[in-house]
Amino acid sequence: MSETEFLRLSDDIFRRIENALDDAGLDVDCVISGNVLEIEFEDGGKVVVNRHVPNQELWIAAKSGGFPFACRDGQWIASRDGAEFGATLSQGVSTAAGEAFRFSV
Repeated sequence: MSETEFLRLSDDIFRRIENALDDAGLDVDCVISGNVLEIEFEDGGKVVVNRHVPNQELWIAAKSGGFPFACRDGQWIASRDGAEFGATLSQGVSTAAGEAFRFSV
């Protein structure tokens, strides 16, 4: 995939995450700044989604750790354990928010 396509895809994912958080009605602040989407919770906890352009990866950072994802056959899959991006983000946000949240790519 070209760098332009990666940026377009990751921009779309950032927007979809922001919209999903709004639709879920979670009390969070969501800020996109450059290559980083930061979700901040009432208690000060954070989940961060970062795009690493040179490697064409998306990273999720949460209390449970940092998780890199690469696009394989149209799905964002973790290089470490094969987990899916949406499931990992859903778990991280649900844990931090204390409420169920679901996101799928």
